Amino acid sequence: MFGATRISHHFRDCELHFHPFGVAFRFHTFHLSFPPRPTKPCFLSNGIAATTAGNRSRIPSNKCYSSSIPSKSSGEIPLLFDCFSQQEDEREILSDGVSAVAGGVVALGKFDALHIGHRELAIQASRAGPPFLLSFVGMAKVLGWENRAPIVAKCDRKRVLSSWIPHCSNTVPEEFQIEFSSVRHLSPQQFVEKLSKELKVRGVVAGENYRFGYKAAGDALELVKLCEEYGMEAYIIKSVMDKNQYSANINSSTGSKERGQVSSTRVREALAVGDVRYVSELLGRPHRLVLLSTDREKFSFGQYKVSAPKSCLLNLAPKEGLYEKCSLLLGQENVMLCRVIIDSKFVHIETDYGGQSDIFGTHNLQYLHIEFGDSST
Repeated sequence: MFGATRISHHFRDCELHFHPFGVAFRFHTFHLSFPPRPTKPCFLSNGIAATTAGNRSRIPSNKCYSSSIPSKSSGEIPLLFDCFSQQEDEREILSDGVSAVAGGVVALGKFDALHIGHRELAIQASRAGPPFLLSFVGMAKVLGWENRAPIVAKCDRKRVLSSWIPHCSNTVPEEFQIEFSSVRHLSPQQFVEKLSKELKVRGVVAGENYRFGYKAAGDALELVKLCEEYGMEAYIIKSVMDKNQYSANINSSTGSKERGQVSSTRVREALAVGDVRYVSELLGRPHRLVLLSTDREKFSFGQYKVSAPKSCLLNLAPKEGLYEKCSLLLGQENVMLCRVIIDSKFVHIETDYGGQSDIFGTHNLQYLHIEFGDSST
């Protein structure tokens, strides 16, 4: 293990007040105790705790503040269609034997929603080095969970990440996935050792509620300690809090265990009640529903209406109802205003334009994209 000099620091433009959200593993939780250390991890005035493998002149020092870090676990909800098979799986090690994330800074979490809290984690990673979102695949299968609908269709994730460029130092965060079965039984120390020695990352970013290791034994403070021991930078950031007052009603009605931070659970709950405006606030963008349109025999075409069965959905739709002020995207440039009606079996798309069958046939589209406005009934 490499020695590390612990320093506290923040970035030049910390007045932006980064408050990213860290996603918790869904394990049964217990805590390991560790002997006291001569120095404590530093939480900076903007909520960041940091350790580095050396003092860099581009990062000034800053006063430290102590902070407590609560544990957290999160819930999930059901899958309509799995579109993960439509793109190649991410590879841990490239063909030349070099880690795909070597020298990079990985944000840790379960990035299913790509909401504003996840974006802040990516922002912090981009300020420290080449940014990556590191998550695990195959958790549901290994742990026997019910399959869940993705909030963002797999085929739409690159578009969302590209939209973060202005926030992430003009770079697109890349996704990096590890098979959960390969790390499930790793202790917190073994997990950090994998990051350091096998994946050769330069640093990690996590939210204050992040837990890791077998049975979620490690918390954010332990992550800071272990990263220091392995010569890596560690940045622990406060959660992005949900300021929408309506969220309290959702939590009380659904029995949510959320503590006020933006989360994928909140996004799912807002979709479940059809509040697409609230969903947009949590995501930092309009919710986009993607339908696989290559099997036209399943579609029903009318002069002003197209109906698609829910089996064509590639991600989670809002609850049944009428949604005004939506947009139907036909390719990259063609956008049509539309209304969307969702019932128990179909998604109906209505526009004020005729000849829908001809329009779809002309474009020969693989996907239909529906972007929801801020109106629902």
